Amino acid sequence: MITQIAAVSKAIGRAGYSIIAHDMRTCLLDDPTGESIDAQKLEKLFLSLS
Repeated sequence: MITQIAAVSKAIGRAGYSIIAHDMRTCLLDDPTGESIDAQKLEKLFLSLS
């Protein structure tokens, strides 16, 4: 049971990183200069997944 819980937790973590990476690519396509990207918000998102 613990192994299954660990596997689910890892899968959720990977999904979260995948979602954030996709959104970052979208932001960069919309604004190649990166000026509209909120670095503090991105940092908070990444830290929430760890």
